[in-house]
Amino acid sequence: MATRPDLSTLGAFMTAEAEDRDFAGVVRICSGEEVVFCGAYGPASRRWPVPVTENMRFDVASVTKLFTSVAVLQQVAEGKLALDTPISSYVDLAGTTISDRVTLRHLLTHTSGIADDADEEAGESYEDLWRERPNYAVTRTVDHLPQFAYKPRRFEPGAGCRYCNCGYVLAGLVLETATGETYRDSVRTRVFEPAGMVRSGFFDMRDSEYDVAEGWERAPGGRWRRNIYSYPPIGSPDGGAHCTATDLVRFLQAVREGALLPPELTDAFLSPQVMHHTKDDYSVHYGFGLEFIVADGRVRRYYKDGINVGASAIVQHYPDANLDVAIVSTTEDGAWPALREINKLVRAGARS
Repeated sequence: MATRPDLSTLGAFMTAEAEDRDFAGVVRICSGEEVVFCGAYGPASRRWPVPVTENMRFDVASVTKLFTSVAVLQQVAEGKLALDTPISSYVDLAGTTISDRVTLRHLLTHTSGIADDADEEAGESYEDLWRERPNYAVTRTVDHLPQFAYKPRRFEPGAGCRYCNCGYVLAGLVLETATGETYRDSVRTRVFEPAGMVRSGFFDMRDSEYDVAEGWERAPGGRWRRNIYSYPPIGSPDGGAHCTATDLVRFLQAVREGALLPPELTDAFLSPQVMHHTKDDYSVHYGFGLEFIVADGRVRRYYKDGINVGASAIVQHYPDANLDVAIVSTTEDGAWPALREINKLVRAGARS
């Protein structure tokens, strides 16, 4: 039987985060169809006094990789793609530094060894990419290639494990080849619609879109500044979809229910695939998009988080407590205090 943690203090914690530390966003926790906790906090814009609502859409940054992975695995299920076939069979990479031995499995599990546009594990800033190249010039998946495809590879395919945004850009290019559709159209029709993610989409920063929260950052001097020059104006296979917290929970539930993938690939998607690193009492593994915390031989939680200037988000499942959590926020550090508090409460419930 699942152990339900005591979340009675979470509301007061989140109110303090909003009032004292400028949290703006939504926290949603569900157990199956039951909503255990849901709260919306702060302003949707730092310019106008518009409050965040539970149904507002947020940039979920790298959480988007989950949608890319599922869309690719759907094509594997249909026999149009194969996880262990070199991607050079699907897209022309002649003249690049990308090894002709890189496969979709490598891309989806961060084991390809290809260069990234910004090496976040090494502390490089994604925002700095746009100091020389206009971010508004990058709106198609193929537009991302010059930022990484000619850089030296980091290791041979399968010889290491290092988080790589651009592995998912390549996976998105392969998806476009398999479907004959744009990446965003494929995800809308093949992932969002069957998952019941009725509010999710890819919204251009240059357009007026109802119920989409704005991303902000603290500038020198303490002023708030929009994130419109910090990354491309519309989402791509590695990040930038817009979702409600409700839709993020729906996504995980739809995967577990088999609504998106056949049983074998559903199991694979929900299972660790490669070891990333170890800590004192647990290890972190990568799956096909998801990340897994494993302790004592068991998965304690799986999740995907995303962070960018003006955006932070996470969707997470606790198997022992049977809880799904989604947190979305309009700042790059907004989601993490809430996440730490929920993790603490879940651990306390498991010990009681």
